[in-house]
Amino acid sequence: MKQTIGWLIPAFAAAAATWAVSDWIVHFYTFSVEPRVAGMDGRPEAPALSQEPVKLTGRLETFDGLPSSITASWPGFRGPHRNGILEDPSFEPAESWPAEGPPQVWRIELGEGYAGAAVHNGRVYLIDYDMVNQCDAIRCFSLDDGREIWQYSYPVLVRRNHGMSRTVPAVNDNYVVTIGPKCHVTCLDAKTGQFKWMIDLVREYGTTEPLWYAGRCPLIIENHAIIAPVGKETLMMAVELETGTVRWQAPTFDRWQLTHTSILPTQFGEIDAYVYSANEGIVAVNAQDGAILWKTDAWRLRIGVASPIEAGPNRVFISGGYNKGSMMFHIEQQSDAFVPQMLYELKPEVFGSDQQTPIYYKGSIYGVRPDEQLVCMDTDGTIRWTSGQENRYGLGPYIIVNGLIYILTDEGVLSLIRATADRFERLTQAKVLDGHESWGPPAFAAGRLIVRDLTTMVCLDVSAP
Repeated sequence: MKQTIGWLIPAFAAAAATWAVSDWIVHFYTFSVEPRVAGMDGRPEAPALSQEPVKLTGRLETFDGLPSSITASWPGFRGPHRNGILEDPSFEPAESWPAEGPPQVWRIELGEGYAGAAVHNGRVYLIDYDMVNQCDAIRCFSLDDGREIWQYSYPVLVRRNHGMSRTVPAVNDNYVVTIGPKCHVTCLDAKTGQFKWMIDLVREYGTTEPLWYAGRCPLIIENHAIIAPVGKETLMMAVELETGTVRWQAPTFDRWQLTHTSILPTQFGEIDAYVYSANEGIVAVNAQDGAILWKTDAWRLRIGVASPIEAGPNRVFISGGYNKGSMMFHIEQQSDAFVPQMLYELKPEVFGSDQQTPIYYKGSIYGVRPDEQLVCMDTDGTIRWTSGQENRYGLGPYIIVNGLIYILTDEGVLSLIRATADRFERLTQAKVLDGHESWGPPAFAAGRLIVRDLTTMVCLDVSAP
């Protein structure tokens, strides 16, 4: 009897441990919102919501850089159409590169992070982190030579946590808007760097700072910045660029919190809308007044990174990491209401995305799966091709320009791949960065490709000789 009991105790213990680990994985990675406990992540708790937020005093410095005469624009996350695609009739790409890679136009050293660049009116915009002075630094460079034009910085303590800054600015002719690691939304004059306004989302709206800091990129539509605090009361809002006045606010939902995903501007029927993927579901709001158009909890992911994309009329596709996979929704209009219907769900080994947002191009969806292979998939969930185990891309970013995929590996190897559903066809590749974690979203303007790794940004001339 003692032997039997002695055998059963470790068996029961092993079974309990297995159940506990399985339960933790399911809840942590897909569904539940874990309560924050002070000190559990090694960082101080966010200050209590305050009616009188602390106003940070910033500093503007000017330098000898001059804007380029190049007027081509990549004005924010995923380019001019927020879809990762650019068709430029004036651009003729080089389809082969020398061993050392495309010519390097300029190179600059940065603070640790994954923040990508925006390009507009001959200027390159970036949110960086000054580790010496402990400041967020909004920087403006010349597209011609990488020399700095101006820098606006404000003090905020950010401890290293897989880098610091990781968002892409949004810019138009007059304004540039950034979101810092600690959820400070800042608007500056795009030409001079002069301060316009700042919103501290944590203090003013009760935003919960995401794990690994803010990763959601701002969006500029006409004269407004579209921001998603996902705070105590406000899910999303439109802020006037000139004044910082909130034009409309969309209400939030119980237990909803900010993720690393960015807002998708799209259209359902004749209605312009903004779609956001929070930890507890996906929501669409009316772009005119913030009214809720639809929401669903069919997709829930606490640590969402890849943003939702439009995959055909009234279709929204979302993918994630942490063993989540992907889903396709059809948004059906019923009288005056919109109803999201899940068309299918795919396991991660078929199609998922740990970090980068997939691209919908000419009827196909391109993305990098958790097994690091580049994949082309039909919108019905059928895989057309994979790059194979010998061609893996880690967590690297990608864009499509004139039918060509520019994609980086973690180690900074740049590949050029034809964006066709017929087959995987790599044209050329070269190592263009010497570091690691080359995860920042690329920018492209007039034949110049801007990419970065953890500490270095380079501008490459990828046009034909």
